[in-house]
Amino acid sequence: MLGRTANGLFWMSRYIERAENTARLIDAGLRMSLTRMDGQEEDWESVLRSSGVFNGYRATNEEVTSADAVNYLLRDKSNPSSVLSTIEAARNNGRMVRTALTRDAWEATNECYLDIKSQLSRRIARADMPEIINTIKQRTGLIRGTYHGTMLRNELYNFSSLGTFIERADNTARILDVKYYVLLPAASYVGSSLDNVQWESILRSVSAHRSYGWVYDGEYTPSNIADFLILNGRMPRSLAYCYDKINTNLSYIEREYRKRDSCHETAAATLGMLREREIQSVMDSGLHEFLQGFISQNSRVAAEIAEAYRFYQD
Repeated sequence: MLGRTANGLFWMSRYIERAENTARLIDAGLRMSLTRMDGQEEDWESVLRSSGVFNGYRATNEEVTSADAVNYLLRDKSNPSSVLSTIEAARNNGRMVRTALTRDAWEATNECYLDIKSQLSRRIARADMPEIINTIKQRTGLIRGTYHGTMLRNELYNFSSLGTFIERADNTARILDVKYYVLLPAASYVGSSLDNVQWESILRSVSAHRSYGWVYDGEYTPSNIADFLILNGRMPRSLAYCYDKINTNLSYIEREYRKRDSCHETAAATLGMLREREIQSVMDSGLHEFLQGFISQNSRVAAEIAEAYRFYQD
């Protein structure tokens, strides 16, 4: 398979996942703002920093406001990670590798782009935000559903899956990091009802509220929630689950090409670290520091995959 095709499939899936997760990050910010009586603009600065686009935002905006931050994250074409930009990039990559996609997968991607582009043709009122966020999640979920239900399980599917889970791991880590930046303005809030509501909101933003309750009997503690989203291998948005899938798909590609590269070793080491760590050691050493280190390691795996399979060469 051409490196260009692998690159297109990998990034198509990354952009689809990024669009959904940007919507989820906005949802987290909106939910958090409901628990705060003041400092809401500072909250949105922290959401922008967690999403990695704060510098780009400040290049075109003099101050941080909730309306401008949401607009930048949702529909600003100057932001390459906005929902509108990433959906368009996913469609462009899909069109480039059209012959590698089933008809259903391509049509779901194209229709997602057309629908989201229409809905984001203007600024979104705060009252309409829940509807547009749900639309983004449903449309991107439909793409994944058609992909899962119609694509042949070969290296095309494997490279697409790698893109999905690399991006999902990055975004779960970033959403968790919002807690570090935004949700705990004072040490006195630790263990308070406000602290618990904020952690519960993080779970809702990643659609993990009910499944968390099944595992932990609804006991909302920071360590349990961090454990669920970082180390629980059964939770489909956890870091451990993502790296289990990354390693599985890399092993399929290794057998296909009969070649093992540095990306296999780095991914295996990352999964091993997630399986060996206890959540208390993560919390004791610093949740923010752990997440920042993980984000860097995840980026390294992505770069090594691109190099190993010559994404930018034919």
